[in-house]
Amino acid sequence: MARKRRKKGPPNDQWFKMDLHLHTPASSDFQQEGVTYLELLKEAERKNLDIIAFTDHNTVNGYKTMVEEIDDLELLERLGRLAPDEEQRLQEYRRLLEKILVLKGFEFTATFGFHILGILPPKTSIRDLEFLLLQLGLPPDKLDSGATDVGATTDVLSAYQIINEAGGIVIGAHANSNHGVALQGMRFGGQTRIAFTQDENLHALEVTDLDRQGKNATARFFDGSKPEYPRRMRCIQGSDSHRLTRDPHNPKNLGLGDRVTEILLPELSFEALYAVFNGEDFACTRPYRAEARPFDYIQAAREEGPNIVQDFHQHYSKRGGFLDSIVADVCAFANTNGGALYIGVPEDPRKPPTGLGNAPTRVLNQLRSEIETRITPALAVTVDLQDTLGMKVVRIAVPRGNETPYTVDDSKIYLRSEAETTLAVRDEIVAMVKRSFEAEGQVLSAPGSTPLAPAPAASCSNHLPLPMRFQHRELVWKLPMLRCAAEPAITPCVTCAMGTW
Repeated sequence: MARKRRKKGPPNDQWFKMDLHLHTPASSDFQQEGVTYLELLKEAERKNLDIIAFTDHNTVNGYKTMVEEIDDLELLERLGRLAPDEEQRLQEYRRLLEKILVLKGFEFTATFGFHILGILPPKTSIRDLEFLLLQLGLPPDKLDSGATDVGATTDVLSAYQIINEAGGIVIGAHANSNHGVALQGMRFGGQTRIAFTQDENLHALEVTDLDRQGKNATARFFDGSKPEYPRRMRCIQGSDSHRLTRDPHNPKNLGLGDRVTEILLPELSFEALYAVFNGEDFACTRPYRAEARPFDYIQAAREEGPNIVQDFHQHYSKRGGFLDSIVADVCAFANTNGGALYIGVPEDPRKPPTGLGNAPTRVLNQLRSEIETRITPALAVTVDLQDTLGMKVVRIAVPRGNETPYTVDDSKIYLRSEAETTLAVRDEIVAMVKRSFEAEGQVLSAPGSTPLAPAPAASCSNHLPLPMRFQHRELVWKLPMLRCAAEPAITPCVTCAMGTW
């Protein structure tokens, strides 16, 4: 198979269109008969896709079948026995595989029927992929069936870890729908939902409402603004196509490339894709819109308004304290859940952005300098220029810090609470210190004392926010978490941890 390197990207980053969830005739529930793998690639080209992944149910037989077909054609070519139609088919395969990055993967059915996408590096052999599926508990007699009903397999969290350690990209398939790890629509399982959507081995959630705005959108729920879900999750969309083209009798039954994500990459390669999925720049992915005007994530953020993970500053000068407010927000985000600041845009989404005047680069460098010199310890933030409604503005992407508390001018410690930045009080500072020690794998306790173990989680329907206390012989740490009013448990109960959808 002529698996040459695809087109190289330009020196500057470029938006590429990807569909990482599509099925082939190797899936038992594929709906159109007679579809060939070459037709799948041609449809991807017709939809202007740059990256696709074959993710059949619990098998890699689809990708293997395509490879074997191309290998057979190349053998006939070497033997000088290619018929004209076979030569044309081989040349089409080569042309399309040079143009489109075609990745191998699978849609794994974990214990209790949850679906997980694993996208593996091109260097991973078919045999290694099949061995990986066996590691995940797939019965050997199911390797080629492409069925969703595969019996008892590996649990969700173990599956995340196994695929991640194999070098793959791990995505919760249609997370907000049937068989999704977000458990939407279920009135139980809050702790399970937290575990399934916040695990460090999970790279992204595939959702069906990525283009939707408002407080009920799935991406909004997992944007890091909820205390129970502090890790912001990258949300993407895919077609989950089980046919070549959209069903004319059921428009919701999508075809290949009918629901696409755009991704910003320096080049068209799995390595560049993997780096984005392992990074924290959430502006590198966005829902693709076929119309001329692309998705404006800054305007979408303004329409959501300020919250615990985002805020807006129209002004940025030192006079008036605007610059001090920006630096305080950066500190607060680092000490809380991370977040993003947009400079040069008013909070009101109905007002046009004011931009950065005639010297956007000077504003950019000034903000970088202020953050570098005034915030301690050093914080790796991303400060860059972005476009919104035809204007240049600054975006400051702030990670959730591991060396809390972060300070401004060596003395002021800020936290983010809902849409406000406030000075931290003593108990909040203690909690941040404890979090920093936990991030380093250390246990913080008073000299000569042993922390009491937390009580087991309770389950109730009556809950309210109260302090959680870790008691020591000489020390009491107070952490602002949920506790059941009906049960004096130290950890959150299942009902309390669910949050709201």
